[in-house]
Amino acid sequence: MAETPSPRAKLRRAPKRARYEPDFIYAVIDEALICQVATTLPDGSPIVLPTAHWRIGNRIYLHGHGKNGLLRRAAEAGQICISVMVLDGLVLARSAFHHSMNYRSVVIHGRPESVAEPTEKARVLRAFMEKITPERVAGVRPANAQELKATTVLSVPLTEVCGKARTGPPVDDAQDMALPVWAGVVPLRQIAADPIEDRP
Repeated sequence: MAETPSPRAKLRRAPKRARYEPDFIYAVIDEALICQVATTLPDGSPIVLPTAHWRIGNRIYLHGHGKNGLLRRAAEAGQICISVMVLDGLVLARSAFHHSMNYRSVVIHGRPESVAEPTEKARVLRAFMEKITPERVAGVRPANAQELKATTVLSVPLTEVCGKARTGPPVDDAQDMALPVWAGVVPLRQIAADPIEDRP
């Protein structure tokens, strides 16, 4: 990750909320389960779709079926933009204008690179399973050669990256502080419910 952000990775609005340090970037990518992936279609129109992601070292990875149109187009276009966010809370102010959200986010620009070599592809896909369900990969059937061939895996180096975060209470105008309106933060977090077993 570059110490000085590139022009397209530099945060311009509310720059005090910018976070460029690797520890912050990695933590957001690792905690979030879904990212938004954007590229352009051949006619120049934009397309953005959600997908799962994972990180190994200084790279973020995406995967899909070999016929996945978004990944195929991203590889063809040679450019991709990925947005990752963790929502931490609703910020409820005394005025409608000052309501907000607490969050941590990362935006990544880069050139997607295909992971085609079977052994390497299997290795990075195991890392994906380890992120989603730690230690489960040791007990399931690994992907066979046909399944690996049918899977597209792309990686993007984390070199053009910008993080952004908002924390803390609402910021109300002084004249609104005495209004008889509750204000504060409603924390949010993602939790897993009880598993539902699939029986043969």
